[in-house]
Amino acid sequence: MKMKTFGVEQWMNEYETTATYNLGETCVSPLSLHALLNLTQTNETEFTQKMLNTRLTYGDIVGAPELRAGITQLYQNLKPANIVTTHGAIGANSLVLTTLVEPGDEVVVVTPTYQQLQSIPEAIGATVRLLALKPENDYLPDIDQLKALVNDKTKLIILNNPDNPSGSLMPQEHLQRIIDVAKSVDAYILCDEVYRHLTQTDNYSPSIIDLYAKGISTSSMSKVFSLAGLRLGWVATHDEAFMQTILSHRDYNTISCGVLDEMVAEVALDHKDALLKRNRGIVRKNLAILSDWVDSQPHISWVKPQAGTTALLHYDFDLPSEQFCDQLFKQTGVLLVPGAEFDVEHALRIGYAFESQELQNGLDQLSEFMKTLG
Repeated sequence: MKMKTFGVEQWMNEYETTATYNLGETCVSPLSLHALLNLTQTNETEFTQKMLNTRLTYGDIVGAPELRAGITQLYQNLKPANIVTTHGAIGANSLVLTTLVEPGDEVVVVTPTYQQLQSIPEAIGATVRLLALKPENDYLPDIDQLKALVNDKTKLIILNNPDNPSGSLMPQEHLQRIIDVAKSVDAYILCDEVYRHLTQTDNYSPSIIDLYAKGISTSSMSKVFSLAGLRLGWVATHDEAFMQTILSHRDYNTISCGVLDEMVAEVALDHKDALLKRNRGIVRKNLAILSDWVDSQPHISWVKPQAGTTALLHYDFDLPSEQFCDQLFKQTGVLLVPGAEFDVEHALRIGYAFESQELQNGLDQLSEFMKTLG
């Protein structure tokens, strides 16, 4: 199988370990194990002793019962049997796509989005039709365009809600209209929901599986729960036949996740309200900082994000985005992701979910750099 180079991951791999100001990061400020136990008021001595005494077997193949029970609390009326754990959301997406999509299928994918969601179906041999998310529509899918893209061969519609890189959030009524289109051609909907719950207000968007019987949700402990180092994600769906099929495919590429990782995730999910309070506070404070900065910049425009940890900044300099970001990094140590990695030129993806002072310092450096561009 021939795969396209994964643009955003290659860019981050090249630059992030030496960045002075990593404004490309998309996870909410990562937690140490000590910080997690302190935040959740978990007895550190008891927990570490439990870990030390845990035998390092394969564990529960489909995911520890306690972990899957915790994940169900993120959805409505979901049973643990309708969840399977994976190696991160990237593993969840890959598992869903390689299970469901076959050569000759037709797939509709929103763009810009996380490249994996487009490139894997293309590599499999599906016909991929792109549903453009445009700033004039607040980066929400155009329903009429979606209707024009689907037909009786459409097997899957792929969404990312909240969206990476734009930070747009589809409200329930918009999701319902997409579901109506999917129902008209009996298509599945895969929704990558790794940023779900990280909203700027308390008006939360439901999961696709809470609204649609053929909906598939993927997510992880990385973004929302600040635990990317666990490399732990999941697939959730009410479609039991699909779940059985995906479990069969999973035997070939996952087997199980790490028992110690699952133990840590259980603590986080048992105290999800405390983590969500912390992390919503970070993204809301930092988006205000970023918004004030954008307002002060004559060469920058955007659609202000409604959720997630990223924004798409458009600039009016006559400079390709990869060249812009490379020069910025070499002169200031500030890491941003070029819009070109999302097939959007003269744009930059910025993350804003880390320490507020690092964000402010990085923005100050970005301002000084842009002064040199005229």
